[in-house]
Amino acid sequence: MKITRRNFISRLLSGSTIILASIGGLLKPLIAFANWNLDAFSAETEVNALAEFFPGLEVTPSDAITIGVHDLVENGAVVPVKIKTDLPNVESITILVEKNPNPLIANFNMSPECAGFVATRIKVGEPSTITVIVKSDGKLFSTKKFVEVIEGGCG
Repeated sequence: MKITRRNFISRLLSGSTIILASIGGLLKPLIAFANWNLDAFSAETEVNALAEFFPGLEVTPSDAITIGVHDLVENGAVVPVKIKTDLPNVESITILVEKNPNPLIANFNMSPECAGFVATRIKVGEPSTITVIVKSDGKLFSTKKFVEVIEGGCG
């Protein structure tokens, strides 16, 4: 096949478009990482993590949140957890594990179209309380559940 000037420019533009689209896709995770609350996720106590992540906000206990996790977990390195809430207008769901080296495990920002449900796997270093905080209509609500761990997952 004979390469003409027109074919060369067409292929060059197609290749450039693919490269730029790839780079744009790679930058999105970096932008999200820049918004990461380092102080909250590196806090060594649950109280400090909450103070950094939700400064000045009061947390109210709620029965409208359920934590689906086994009472006894054999391997703390992989603990399946399901969180469900019936609270309206859920903005975020946050998971903390009291005795982990860094208690703030995860925060899920929810869009208005999402149901108040999250299923994930977390690490639990030793027997401790899992705390879930749900932000709903600008207010914080929480529930807790103690989990016994046979083999810790943070060591």
